[in-house]
Amino acid sequence: MSLILPSAPTPARSLTGVASDLLAAIEGAAGPLRPARSVVLVIIDGLGAIQLRGHAGHARHLMAGLGKKDVAYSVFPTTTAAALTSILTGVAPGAHGLVGYRVLDREHDRLVNQLSGWESDGIDPIVWQPAPTVFERALAAGHAAFAVGVAAYARSGFTRATLRGATFVAAKTPAERVAVAYQLAADYAGSLVYCYLPEIDKAGHKHGVDSTEWITALEEIDGALSVIPPRHVGVLVTADHGMIDVPAHRHVVLDDGDPRFDGVRHIGGEPRMLHVYLEADADAAAVTERWRVASEGDADVLSRAEAVAAGLFGALVTPAALTRIGDLVVIAKGNKAFYDGTDEDQRARGMIGQHGAISPEERQVPYIRRGAFAD
Repeated sequence: MSLILPSAPTPARSLTGVASDLLAAIEGAAGPLRPARSVVLVIIDGLGAIQLRGHAGHARHLMAGLGKKDVAYSVFPTTTAAALTSILTGVAPGAHGLVGYRVLDREHDRLVNQLSGWESDGIDPIVWQPAPTVFERALAAGHAAFAVGVAAYARSGFTRATLRGATFVAAKTPAERVAVAYQLAADYAGSLVYCYLPEIDKAGHKHGVDSTEWITALEEIDGALSVIPPRHVGVLVTADHGMIDVPAHRHVVLDDGDPRFDGVRHIGGEPRMLHVYLEADADAAAVTERWRVASEGDADVLSRAEAVAAGLFGALVTPAALTRIGDLVVIAKGNKAFYDGTDEDQRARGMIGQHGAISPEERQVPYIRRGAFAD
């Protein structure tokens, strides 16, 4: 089966280029970003370019820096674990190894959560994610590196996987995080400062895009970014992925007796992008065909080999990453989402805003240049 990916403009910015662009700007080298004394990378988790433009009246400061071409494209899958790691390492998921939200640890035959399961599952972040981070690269070049975020994330395994090399600084509100990031950039010439704003993603998951709560989060972040950056500081505002609302009637629920369970040992990934792992003795071709027939119109179903050959996880897929990719990769179409109806925990079915697949709403993110980076 061949998968036709949605077309992107040529040349299209990829989030995998952000790290190198920022380092080049600090060094004064030629690149997409103008040279700057220090740089700040602001990540607004979950804010797609399409959602931002659709709510322009609630984000006038962000919109002031968003031209028609100020768009970048996320990686696959369009989920935080994969995309944020790609931003902060400069490589695609196939190279850094975080290929989904929940993936198979084949050595222990268990699914592990790539955001919150590091400690509980005993996963070593440095072994699991070996690619150097942009902060490690900055330090090696003689630049100070900081990560400004929520205190609860300071010592998490995901932080160790993606932010190692940076000095973590906690701040409570979006406005406080932006202010601290700007101050660090001003105080430490030549520094790289990362500022993480997760509020929109959280509101979208729980309440959906267009909800009062989502709009309130957008307005709060827009207000936080209304502050003019310090002189000679370049600021890049982007996101890891966008989001799409999935109403309950668009859920594809796999209940007892569904033929798609035959030969399946684990279902990982997330509702809009499943990693399906098969039993060792399963007839892979037969299972693949069952999934394709039963999911027709709801999803594209690829074998691991087809997904890798299509370049979905990047041009390079390491042996470690290959073991984490499902025997089948199931990519939801439209605004569908897949759920295992036999799972004891059905809380995920209450999630409205979702991401992980390849729709424009999920792939397109803003690429806004401010301060020394602005035209």
